Amino acid sequence: MTDKHNIFLIGPMGAGKSTIGRYLAQQLNMEFFDSDQEIERRTGADISWVFDLEGEQGFRDREEKIINDLTEKKGIVLATGGGSIQSLETRHRLSARGFVVYLRTSIEKQLARTQHDKKRPLLQVDTPHAVLADLAKIRNPLYEEIADMTISTDDGSAKVTANHIINVIESN
Repeated sequence: MTDKHNIFLIGPMGAGKSTIGRYLAQQLNMEFFDSDQEIERRTGADISWVFDLEGEQGFRDREEKIINDLTEKKGIVLATGGGSIQSLETRHRLSARGFVVYLRTSIEKQLARTQHDKKRPLLQVDTPHAVLADLAKIRNPLYEEIADMTISTDDGSAKVTANHIINVIESN
């Protein structure tokens, strides 16, 4: 593997970060973490509740702290929240502490994959397509800025995508 001993998955909601991350961790015998699940575990409440009570900024503050804690570990696969890269500190930490994989996906695939998920507070609106398009304009350049590798998750299974990532990492 490269000199970076962690794999960090970034990308928009619905890109497959958690699913692909679990498979990567299993295949590479690494520990898997999901920053959203870790927030829920530490707060004892779901993401929607944290958003409702503390607002998006309160959630982002928690997210930045948790990602800092997790990225200090060695030998992990971390699926980050889609908006975590908005923090400059988080981008620096991810880039410095691991191999960053940007899982890119289309807005149409995001909508299809998240349409029944009520745990996505940013999508609980009348126009989720517009929200995703606005987020993509802001976030996609940030994902690209720190990615060591970019791969589309629109086609192919999580297993195929994870195996491709493993092949790239092992060839470096």
